[in-house]
Amino acid sequence: MSNIVVTGGAGFIGSHLCEALLRDGHSVIALDCFDDFYDPAIKRRNLVSAMAYDHFLLVEGDIRDQSIMFDTIDQETDIVVHLAARAGVRPSIEQPLLYQDVNVRGTLNVLEACRRVVGCKLIMASSSSVYGNRKEVPFRETDAVDDPISPYAATKKCCELLCHTYHHLYGFPIACLRFFTVYGPRQRPDLAIHKFARLIEAGESIPVFGDGSMMRDFTYIDDIIQGVLCAIDRIDGYRIYNLGESQPVALRDLISALEKALGKKAIIDRQPLQPGDVDRTYADINRAREELGYNPCTDIETGLDCFVTWLREESSV
Repeated sequence: MSNIVVTGGAGFIGSHLCEALLRDGHSVIALDCFDDFYDPAIKRRNLVSAMAYDHFLLVEGDIRDQSIMFDTIDQETDIVVHLAARAGVRPSIEQPLLYQDVNVRGTLNVLEACRRVVGCKLIMASSSSVYGNRKEVPFRETDAVDDPISPYAATKKCCELLCHTYHHLYGFPIACLRFFTVYGPRQRPDLAIHKFARLIEAGESIPVFGDGSMMRDFTYIDDIIQGVLCAIDRIDGYRIYNLGESQPVALRDLISALEKALGKKAIIDRQPLQPGDVDRTYADINRAREELGYNPCTDIETGLDCFVTWLREESSV
């Protein structure tokens, strides 16, 4: 069993990962700053199950604080899963300096901490946004990613480059995982599926940007966690992997599937396309299948049913 540090461990993906690692018998330290991007109380609820394990420790701190990173990632650390980041395409356009500071400088602190620990391995969360507004699909890890269209995407590309540099200089294994539109229980409240479901349930209108033809490779949280666990087991050298469902869904079809899962009709509020949004995302997952054993298997209907069940249970608490 390993000693694993998860940055951003109280977030949507991080809390699910911590639970999976704890169930497998690993010792887990979750680091989170509980910032105000959304209600910190939600993140604390995310960790209720994890806190029941003796081999779990929560550290409240910011990845921009180098001393905290050096204290948390120490000589006992085997693996770091770096999920902490300032997320969101549209907010990054409004606050580019903050996104650079958290995502780039914070990742540098993680890398600096890792290189000081003999035998440490790093998994870093990247994003499908690095592909920009590509017309050719599906997106492959070998595609050029030199044209990001949001500060958020640019910071993730920068972090991948820094990871490559540190692997080259110091030799420790690093895998960068490009996540494709993750959803499921505990999804951030600002993201489309959570926001839409909440508004439809309340009988309020949902903001739809564009004509509904925009497509996303929606990926259920259990499939993402399976991919991360596979990367932890098989990390070697420096490698980039797409983790997606590889089944893009148009926004209009997502809304129809949500209506079915909720048993309610959506009220559509048409709005213009937003800066930074791409037309589609679509993951080629052959590399992850072949090298990691990644095997996503949750279709959108099943995933949405699970999400709606969770949403209604949360609302009744």
